[in-house]
Amino acid sequence: MQRTISAMVGKGSVNHNSRKFRAENVDGTRTHLNIDYCNENIKTVYHELFDEALERYNAKQIRSDRKIKDYYEKIRSSKQEKPFHEIILQVGGKGNMNADTENGELAKQILDEYYQGFQERNPQLRVFSAHLHMDEATPHLHIDFVPFTTGSKRGLDTRVSLKQALATQGFKGGSRGDTEWSQWIQSEKEQLAAVMERYGIEWEHLGTHEKHLSVLDYKKQEREKEVAALGAKIEQKQIEFDVLSERVLNYDKAKDELSNLEIELDTAPKYQLPEPEKFMTAKAYKTKMAEPVVRKLKQLVKTVLARCFEGGWDNYHRLNTANAQLYRTNQRLEKVNERLTEENKILKAENKDYSLLRKVFGRKQIDDLLEQARTVKGRKRDNTRSR
Repeated sequence: MQRTISAMVGKGSVNHNSRKFRAENVDGTRTHLNIDYCNENIKTVYHELFDEALERYNAKQIRSDRKIKDYYEKIRSSKQEKPFHEIILQVGGKGNMNADTENGELAKQILDEYYQGFQERNPQLRVFSAHLHMDEATPHLHIDFVPFTTGSKRGLDTRVSLKQALATQGFKGGSRGDTEWSQWIQSEKEQLAAVMERYGIEWEHLGTHEKHLSVLDYKKQEREKEVAALGAKIEQKQIEFDVLSERVLNYDKAKDELSNLEIELDTAPKYQLPEPEKFMTAKAYKTKMAEPVVRKLKQLVKTVLARCFEGGWDNYHRLNTANAQLYRTNQRLEKVNERLTEENKILKAENKDYSLLRKVFGRKQIDDLLEQARTVKGRKRDNTRSR
């Protein structure tokens, strides 16, 4: 049996997760089957984690306006960090792991076993709310946590930081597509897959989805791939062009050599039959034997040379034609390459502006605006199609 694994970033609606209110897709007759692992007040968790560090920080401040009264409120209004994060994990989909089937019960057991080791695996992610839902289409697990780091030299010595929390756990980010978060998500998927194997279920990979990349990042990456591919094609065509040019030069040289050889066969002494000295008169030998043989040999050589030259001349024209086509193709590819390179520069500039917007206004606010824009665009497209 094979099943996919989904690991999504949740909205972090604690009241929804704990079922203080129910959405339309919730089957109330199955809510009693849910598992509520914990549901602590996040402010209480902040006091537990940060009060001592906050006291040490405030004691060092000379100016009263630099002191922090409420660390939770400071983070909640911050544009750099979120108060908490949520991950939602699911095995399979409603088509093969529906909550009201035996496979749904199996998914519940797997997710439950997976969760038991989550906090121990992630000591820098303080879980305060965790719920396994069986009252929706497919069993899934919500885990809400506060990421924190200790020993910080900036701000509180113990403070909120997703990047540093994951780095402490061994996830060192690299490129934009290989962040601490993406590495950690992959690791947790592997942990879930290990539990699935104990139940006889193999992880089905449907391909990679780089949702962590912005649209501009993705376009830039694709343009870079196209530019690299075109560069390789141009290099290959240049090699072919050089080879064919060399062949054309060789044919030009061969044409001159063949012309000279034809003249030499008619006039050069070394190709003429010498006069005999014995056995018969020179006139008789030359008339009856030598001249006919020489004429035949010359004719044979000329015929062979003519045929070789004709074949070479045909190849010469074909190669010249092919060479011209390759030259034009090479020029066209260079123009495409220039265009894509320019597009790539523009995309890099746009991506820089986009990153600045996210930095100034906050990742969540910009992402929400983008989602609203996509929704509006989708509605307009649907309205156009329905007309």
